[in-house]
Amino acid sequence: MADIVALMKANDNQVDGQHYRKSIQVWDFIAANELDYFQGNVVKYSCRFKDKNGIADLKKARHYLDKMIEMIETGSYPGYLDAR
Repeated sequence: MADIVALMKANDNQVDGQHYRKSIQVWDFIAANELDYFQGNVVKYSCRFKDKNGIADLKKARHYLDKMIEMIETGSYPGYLDAR
């Protein structure tokens, strides 16, 4: 319960802009779905592009996807089991 209270306090204290204020905070979605660093950044940049940096954010999301693909293709993506 203490973790939920701490999370609520962090969500109530928005730092630097409103581009993350959505019906669900992006970090809450990332945490709830146990996304890793690369997946989380794809979600973050995809969700904020309309409200912050436009196409630049979409290019950042694509950059993280490209890195994920590169790591998967070389067998270095942590925890990934090729299900082909």
